[in-house]
Amino acid sequence: MSTHFENIVQREKKLLCSTYGRYPLAVSRAKGCRLYDLDGDEYVDLLSGIAVCSLGHSREDLAEVMAGQARKLVHVSNLFYQNEQLDLAERLLSTCEADRVFFCNSGAEANEGAIKLARRYTKRIKQKDAVEIITLERSFHGRTLCTLTATGQAGLIKDGFDPLPPGFTTVPFDDADALRNAVSEKTCAIMIEVVQGEGGVRPLSMEYVDAVMELRREYGLLVIVDEIQTGLCRTGKFWAHQHYGIKPDIFTSAKALANGLPMGAVLVTEDVAQGFEPGSHATTFGGGAVVSAVASKVVDIMKEEHIAERAEQMGMFVKTEAARLIRKHPEKVAGVRGLGLLLGIELTFDGKEVWKKLLEKRFVCNLTQGRILRLVPPLVIEKQDIVDFLECLDGILEETEV
Repeated sequence: MSTHFENIVQREKKLLCSTYGRYPLAVSRAKGCRLYDLDGDEYVDLLSGIAVCSLGHSREDLAEVMAGQARKLVHVSNLFYQNEQLDLAERLLSTCEADRVFFCNSGAEANEGAIKLARRYTKRIKQKDAVEIITLERSFHGRTLCTLTATGQAGLIKDGFDPLPPGFTTVPFDDADALRNAVSEKTCAIMIEVVQGEGGVRPLSMEYVDAVMELRREYGLLVIVDEIQTGLCRTGKFWAHQHYGIKPDIFTSAKALANGLPMGAVLVTEDVAQGFEPGSHATTFGGGAVVSAVASKVVDIMKEEHIAERAEQMGMFVKTEAARLIRKHPEKVAGVRGLGLLLGIELTFDGKEVWKKLLEKRFVCNLTQGRILRLVPPLVIEKQDIVDFLECLDGILEETEV
């Protein structure tokens, strides 16, 4: 451990609230699919800021847009009309079947907005006294009090924050019968991630999503899809719900939207958009000129460079290559799942030591649910980086006893 690293650790202990379990790595700069520590050592980034920097780090084209817009207009608040917001809205709406957008600053804020909109639309437009929202076990929707309650996980994440807001029910993952039994006249919405990220990289079955949409028709409730991690080409389509052929009433986006700048969005149908009116919801910084201009460039690049198609092809490549690990280490690797470049390699044992050794070998990935190596690399990653990672993992598994 270098002196530079020890110094930054000690500074943080004195200055910041202790809310993060930091990786033993201090990043000084990043470029493309590489991170560099304080000593200049290079790491292959298979995390991309938790599915954020999908186009890679420190892109010159995005930096130019950022700098140019900063010299023109940064912030005037949402009391004023701004072309930058409208330009981005047009781009985003061209990628999906939504009709209107609300811009905000983060995934949690986007999901909070979606929850508020679902309840207000149901009460004010449909004139129905239904407020309950159903979510799934191991889902993750954010850390505000409301989105934390929606999150289908227990433990430290919720410890000490009682009383949490009422109006949420959590049901087992991908269990259509349990979902149907939970729906009632008090249900205003079902909120899902079609691929759970934090919950272990778990895609919903087509049959389950069909059941969700059938309940929507039967009860007149709303369907909210959380696309915070899955959106913007990550899964091999521009939006993950497009794999299932559905049109959500509301879906949310953030993370990759501005490739590292704080940006979120709630995308809705024309009908459901009636649930908001001036004064009913707002944000100070959401959709500011700089983040909107950068996000517009992100969407342009994703379209022009066919990033969704690339993510699909690379995801298939990873699965094919990783299948060799399963055949070679059947007692250690349970499987590989996910869509596009949102993938999980499931180990049969606690994966913390494997994760640590990967980091020591300078491969940065994420361990979720204790034994799933979550891969969310920049969508521009090269095949050789994947090959090198899997070869390293193979060597570590060879040395690991279970």
